[in-house]
Amino acid sequence: MTATLGEQETVQAAVQRAREAAAWWSGLGFRGRRERLLAWKHAIAGGLDDLAAVISAETGKPTADAVLEVMLAVENLDWSARHAAKVLRRRRVGSGILAANQASTVEYHPLGVVAAIGPWNYPVYTPLGAIASALAAGNAVVFKPSEFTPRTGEWLAAAWPGPQPVLQTVTGDGSVGAALCRAGVDKVTFTGSAATGRRVMAACAETLTPVVIEGGGKDALIVAADADLGAAVRAAAFGGFGNAGQTCAGVERVYVVREVYQDFLARLGALAETVRPGEADGPYGRMTTGAQVEIVRRHIGAAVEAGARQVVGGPESVTPPYVSPVVLAEVPEDNVAVTEETFGPTLVVNPVDSLDEAIARANATRYGLAASVFSRDQKRAVAVARRLRTGAVSINSVLGFAAVPALPFGGVGDSGFGRVHGADGLREFSRAQSMTRQRFSPPIDLMRFDRGATALHRARAAFRLRHAPRRRASPDA
Repeated sequence: MTATLGEQETVQAAVQRAREAAAWWSGLGFRGRRERLLAWKHAIAGGLDDLAAVISAETGKPTADAVLEVMLAVENLDWSARHAAKVLRRRRVGSGILAANQASTVEYHPLGVVAAIGPWNYPVYTPLGAIASALAAGNAVVFKPSEFTPRTGEWLAAAWPGPQPVLQTVTGDGSVGAALCRAGVDKVTFTGSAATGRRVMAACAETLTPVVIEGGGKDALIVAADADLGAAVRAAAFGGFGNAGQTCAGVERVYVVREVYQDFLARLGALAETVRPGEADGPYGRMTTGAQVEIVRRHIGAAVEAGARQVVGGPESVTPPYVSPVVLAEVPEDNVAVTEETFGPTLVVNPVDSLDEAIARANATRYGLAASVFSRDQKRAVAVARRLRTGAVSINSVLGFAAVPALPFGGVGDSGFGRVHGADGLREFSRAQSMTRQRFSPPIDLMRFDRGATALHRARAAFRLRHAPRRRASPDA
């Protein structure tokens, strides 16, 4: 998409204001920024019900889910505000034997202006993770919310305590996002589809602007033979159907060890039959976009056509703007319902003969955002988790990491790269600067043209003593 002249001018003006505000914001230091970030937190928390109502109106999710989203987002904001100084302040590092005369430090400086391009499925929690990290690190932010949730983005900017335009919102479709990528910002953070993420990267490549990409997922839940099946079923249902399945780190695939497969499937089917979407007070609401409804319809149809067993629901479950829960079993692993992100309230459940097979199937995807493992054997569960090619894993829960603001969040493969939240998120929006300060003249000074052979000889001797292999004495000696 190409931005109109008016859109380009609007974006450029916002970035220029941010550039000017960034100098003031950075100059406040960690304490000054913390005070203002906590004031913003208080404004968001105080307007919880009002903001939740805006989210619900724009996305279709129940108000209770919108309230939960805001609460989780505020936790991330609070953590970033309170921990930025500890994570980013100057710290000493060891200089090593060759530079023992140097005092060495690392410190982190703001990048300048960060552009945040947000999604529509979690229009507060997802972008605020990156925005909070960027602001706490000392950057100004220009935020473009999804064209489906503009009022939510405007609400967040209006709540900013000021006085400088450190946080601004620009609204519009993808053309505005493209203009923002080319507006001379210092970093772009984007959440959306992998396909759009590639377009964002291409636009940013023109100016070598670094990016953070979160491109969705096709996350798996693994159930071991010794798992608490009741807990695993509840987690699969919530992870798969919550937010109408429109959760990048939600559950889309379930792999169950064969000896408990039928029991798990029966329990999941019984639970899914009780879940019905509803706009205001149901367990989940409508699909946010018509285009997403059609993707869900296509994936369900492809699975059924390939011979999948319809445990609960099927093509008839798609009644726009709602999709009722769908559970499909024995779906071929090369089917689009398994390989592509569905982003709807559907679960594919397949049996496996072992945890090794479950791991192999879970990893056989171009995505790698998150996963869940259920087993009563904690040691085994951790071993399985470590073999999963994902950015996050929950053991005996689903989405557990989303409530822990100290944990970094991000993926691998088509799920993207870079991290938000936690210390990694703060450093993501900073530039590291290394510094050495000579305390005294070095005993062996090699950084000069007239060092002489003696200095190099002494240095080589010290090098061999420290790093060369020791000769062992002969057994006959």
